Amino acid sequence: MEQMKKQLEKILVIDDEAGMCSLINTVLSDEGYTVTATQKPQEGLALLKKDAFDLVITDLRMPKMDGMEILQAVKSVSPAMPVILITAYSTVDSAVQAMKLGASDYVAKPFKNAELCSAVDNVLEKSRLRAENARLRLELEEKYSFSNIVGNSARMREVFNYISRVAKAEVTAIIQGESGTGKELVARAIHFNGARRSGPFVAIHCGGLSETMLESELFGHVKGAFTDAIKDRKGLLETADGGTVFLDEVGDMPAPLQVKLLRFIQEREIRRLGSDATTSVDVHLIAATNKDLLAEVKAGRFRNDLYYRLAVVPIQMPPLRERMEDVPLLVRHFIQKYTGAAQKDAVTVSAEAMQAIMLYSWPGNVRELENIVQHAVAFLSGGKSITVEMLPQALSGAPARSASCAAADRSFREAKAQVVDSFEKAYIADLLKKTSGNITRASELAGMDRKNLQDLIKKHGLNAGDYSPTT
Repeated sequence: MEQMKKQLEKILVIDDEAGMCSLINTVLSDEGYTVTATQKPQEGLALLKKDAFDLVITDLRMPKMDGMEILQAVKSVSPAMPVILITAYSTVDSAVQAMKLGASDYVAKPFKNAELCSAVDNVLEKSRLRAENARLRLELEEKYSFSNIVGNSARMREVFNYISRVAKAEVTAIIQGESGTGKELVARAIHFNGARRSGPFVAIHCGGLSETMLESELFGHVKGAFTDAIKDRKGLLETADGGTVFLDEVGDMPAPLQVKLLRFIQEREIRRLGSDATTSVDVHLIAATNKDLLAEVKAGRFRNDLYYRLAVVPIQMPPLRERMEDVPLLVRHFIQKYTGAAQKDAVTVSAEAMQAIMLYSWPGNVRELENIVQHAVAFLSGGKSITVEMLPQALSGAPARSASCAAADRSFREAKAQVVDSFEKAYIADLLKKTSGNITRASELAGMDRKNLQDLIKKHGLNAGDYSPTT
C-alpha cells in the first residue's frame, strides 16, 4: 500500500550538477517515487507549469538561476507546493532563510541516501495530511452548507435569512425549537458559513451533568479542584478559542452557572475551577433550547439578563407539522442520503405511503422523519418504491395533524390529490431553486415536457424569475 502511494507521487528534481541530479533521481526512484529530473532550471519551471507534481527538489546554488529564485517561481505557480533545498554546509544559513520564505526543508551536502529519503518522506507525509484535512474540512462544509438544511416554506426561508446574518455578523444567537427540529444543524451551518469555519466547533449539552461537572466541562479545572481532578484540564470554552461554542439545552443550566456564563459573555475571560487566574477566550457563542426561555425567565428559572445576552438574534425552528410543504423535499433528501446520489431518482414513494407520511403529526420532527425514511430504505430489498407496508406501525394509525387533514374527513381520491398537490409544489420549487429558474434545464432534470412544467409552475403560483440569480 505504501509503495503504491509513493508511485502516485511525482517529484521534480532541478540540479545543474549531472552527478547530483542523477543520484537524487536514482535514490528516489528506487524508493518507489515517480521522478522527473532536469539540469536546466528554466526547463524545470516549464515542466512545473505543464505537469502536476507533489514535490520540487532543487539545488540552492546554481549559476543561471539559484534555488531562491526557483522557490519564488514555484510558489507563484503553486503556493501549496512543497520545496526541498539541497545545500552545501557553507550555505545552511541561506537554506534556513529560504524556509522562512516557504521552503519545506533542506538537506545539506554531502548527505546519506537515508537522510534524503527521510526528508522527502516527512515533507510528503505533511503534504498528505494537509490535503486530507482540507478534504475533510470541505466535506464538513458541504455537509453543513445551507443546501443540507432542506426546506422551501416561508418559515424555513426566514430561518435561512437568520443563519446568513448570524454567520456574517458573528453575533450571539439562540436557537429555539422542539427536539428534532435541527437546532444543532443550524448552529453548525452558522459556523461553517462564517469566518471561523477553520476554527473548532465545540458542542456541549447543558443538561444531565451536575453543576460541578458542567462548570468543569465549560471552564476547565486545576488539579485538586475536586475529588477526581487529578490534573489540570482545559474547558470547552478554552478549547474552542478561535471557533464556535454551541451550548445545547442552555435552558437546563443551573442558576449559579448562569451567572458565570453571563460573566464570560461580558468579559470574554474564563477562570478554571479552583484557580484565580483568568484566560482570554475568543469564541462565537450559539445557544439552543427546546424550552420557552421567556416563560422560564418569568418563572424565575432563567436569568433575564442572560436571556437578552444570548438572544441578540433569536432563531425559531418551526416544528415539522407547521411546515408540511417541506416534507416531500425532506423525504427525497433522505432517500438520496441513504441510497446514494446515483439511486435517488430510481427510488419512489407510493401514493399511499406519501399520504400516510403527510397525515402524520411528526412529534419527533425532522429527526423522526429521517429515521423512518432510513428504516424504509433498509427494507427496499431490490425494490424501487417505498410502500406503506415499509413504514412503522405508528404511521399506519397516524394521528391526524388536524381535523381538516384527517383521512376520515375526505375521500381517498381527495386526500391523495392533496398529497400530490403538496408534493408537486415543493418539487417544482426545489427544481427551480436548483436550476436558478432555468426552465429548460429544469424540464430536462424533471424528465418532462417544457410546456407541462410551465403549466405546473403557473398552477402552483410560482415564478421562475424569483429563482434567477440576482445581479
